[in-house]
Amino acid sequence: MDGWETRRKRIPGHDWCVLRLGIQGVIRAFDVDVSYFTGDYAPRMSIQAANLEEEKLPEIPERGIRTGAAATPEEFEAIAELKSDDWSYLVPMTELKPGNPASGHNYFLVNSQQRWTHIRLNIFPDGGIARLRVLGTGQKDWTATDPKEHADLVAIAFGGVCVGFSSAKFGHPNNIIGVGGAKSMADGWETARRLDRPPILENDDNGILLVPGCEWAVFRLAHPGVITRIEIDTKYFKGNAPDSCKVDGCVLTTQEEEDMIKQKWILPAHKWKPLLPVTKLSPNQSHLFDSLTLELQDVITHARLTIVPDGGVSRLRLRGFPSSICLLRPREKPMMKFSVGFKANP
Repeated sequence: MDGWETRRKRIPGHDWCVLRLGIQGVIRAFDVDVSYFTGDYAPRMSIQAANLEEEKLPEIPERGIRTGAAATPEEFEAIAELKSDDWSYLVPMTELKPGNPASGHNYFLVNSQQRWTHIRLNIFPDGGIARLRVLGTGQKDWTATDPKEHADLVAIAFGGVCVGFSSAKFGHPNNIIGVGGAKSMADGWETARRLDRPPILENDDNGILLVPGCEWAVFRLAHPGVITRIEIDTKYFKGNAPDSCKVDGCVLTTQEEEDMIKQKWILPAHKWKPLLPVTKLSPNQSHLFDSLTLELQDVITHARLTIVPDGGVSRLRLRGFPSSICLLRPREKPMMKFSVGFKANP
């Protein structure tokens, strides 16, 4: 029972906890997991949410990992300033189902386009929860951002997302726009080895491998903008880093993006604008490059990373300045994929 379990309540009320999200964003679904809590899971729960400004938050004492006791009066007094009782309900009071002992997932879709920073999990009246998963997409408040501020426009925490790729044998491309540095190779994007590579490899005059194939991943930026600096990190990929790479950008509307997804990203070559020419990469190393748009000043909405011939990348950062031009309308319905058992793919 590796989770949150409250004491058996003998006073009026119910139990709850307030959580700050790892990143602010739009919530698409919740997974409330009561696995292994076969005789003491919470029978009912609800979830509320709020969008709070960091600078206006009260100073709340760190609870840490202290267990075996209720919150102190000082902690209750500090948290009361958040007025979490009045937060918006994303999931009303609902009965939880225990399921199988090792698989007690309860899934709830959320129909809200609002940005959230905190949630409150209520359990009625007490009991245990093994895991709470909040599934969604990051979303930066660009209206509160200085347009002259340098930002990572592809960051998943701000709303960037991979919308197409050629191969993801050992890791999804979404990993490389993740929060913070990579923790291991598993936290990056790695493709299968291409079977069309020549029996004996040769280089051109610039030291670039002469091979017929490549792998690629396309990303929708969190906000249209001008890319000025590119970081490609191959940390942990010591014997399986790509030989070289290039980065291109383009401008697409939402409809054009949907068409390209259906067409497996067969986009006319003239649509792509070079941001980084074919460039040699080194294993287990961070590479910083100036973008070609320093001179072109071209606004883009999508970027494509191409690696040759195959291999792994741990992180991609596309730093630049957001543009006021926004061709992508907000989606009316959340883009989610559910399989049997409702395993969400955020």
